[in-house]
Amino acid sequence: MPFDPSYHGQSVSRVKSLARQMAPPSATNFTAEVVPQAPEDPLFGLMRAYRADQDPNKVDLGIGAYRDDNAKPWVLPVVKKADETLRNDPELNHEYAPIAGIASFTSKAAELILGGADSPAIREKRVTSVQTISGTGAVHLGALFLARFYTGSKKVYLSDPTWANHNQIFSNVGIPIAKYPYFSKETSGLDFEGMKAALHGAPEGSIVLLHACAHNPTGVDPTLEQWKEIAELLRVKKHFPFFDCAYQGFASGDLMKDNAAVRYFVEQGFELVIAQSFAKNFGLYGERAGCFHVVTSPASDAETTIARIASQLAILQRSEISNPPLYGARIASIVLNDPKLFAEWEENLRTMSGRIITMRKALRAKLEELGTPGTWNHITDQIGMFSFTGLTEPQVLKIRSDFHIYMTKNGRISMAGLNTKNVEYVAKAIDKIVREG
Repeated sequence: MPFDPSYHGQSVSRVKSLARQMAPPSATNFTAEVVPQAPEDPLFGLMRAYRADQDPNKVDLGIGAYRDDNAKPWVLPVVKKADETLRNDPELNHEYAPIAGIASFTSKAAELILGGADSPAIREKRVTSVQTISGTGAVHLGALFLARFYTGSKKVYLSDPTWANHNQIFSNVGIPIAKYPYFSKETSGLDFEGMKAALHGAPEGSIVLLHACAHNPTGVDPTLEQWKEIAELLRVKKHFPFFDCAYQGFASGDLMKDNAAVRYFVEQGFELVIAQSFAKNFGLYGERAGCFHVVTSPASDAETTIARIASQLAILQRSEISNPPLYGARIASIVLNDPKLFAEWEENLRTMSGRIITMRKALRAKLEELGTPGTWNHITDQIGMFSFTGLTEPQVLKIRSDFHIYMTKNGRISMAGLNTKNVEYVAKAIDKIVREG
């Protein structure tokens, strides 16, 4: 404010009075009508309730993070070794990573999801990769890229159900959402015919989000033969595949088995995108290491096309996070580029997936031993971290209040929350709740 000579010589109280009169209004621009109170994220609300629970028998089956048989987080032994290598590197610094990320990480990440350096996409130089803020950031970058540049039907088809964050991410970039049937409540398996019918009826050129393996939240995956039918349907309808891969190697313990769907689509010449997370399979949940990959169609100008795509992805990345974080990507890069450490990582993956498979068998066996009403083969038929139990929302709330067992309202449980010390307790609780109807 310019100097006003009229202020000169006035009393302090007079100046304060004038200042109060000139102060900005106290009313906010962000009233409750404009910015309503948002509901708490259901999963994080569940975590908060679990932590506040003082019952000694409480069981956390909600959070999607691996736990060992003592219900403790497990730092992979291979991650500890990579961390030691990183800390002892005399050349280590904390300068910015390139906008697209650490090349030694993104190149190996591409090989991991595409099936090796012999992948047609890699051989023909028609893939570009960008390091992201884990899988969430990869899905977001992919959604943003498609919102800006995809010329087909601007609608994304998500499985019903799907990871809840898919809905928010695509909505936030302005891509309308539709659903295709996926989980059959009657069989606790895949509603394959419903899925095919919905995708066949979708507008030509729609975006279709597919879970590469260990479908979240159902744990139900198509067989390879079913994947082939899905690919043919998408080819005929000219749909655009968007793969989300959060569990490669974690689902079955076999990296190549878990990327089979992606490899098949690439071999069939699809143009597609992939969101890839290293949270679960490296146990790097909080380090947010991920990748987004674009594979363009095999054509004479594929290299030029992929270069243009890479240039636009760099602009999007620059405007949002500028440069991706280093630590998690460096850890993964060390392991992915060292054959000995890579082999040890595969063994760590078999340990995690194997324990979860063992817990599936144990829970099913206990329920069948108790004669719990219903069929429970879906517990072992499903794969990966999660299982859809078939419990209803009232049953979920009842098991939480009576037994202090926490799971999401749709009856999804994290199999990693089960262990040899609590699986019988959980089975007996489910049995009692189901019998009560």
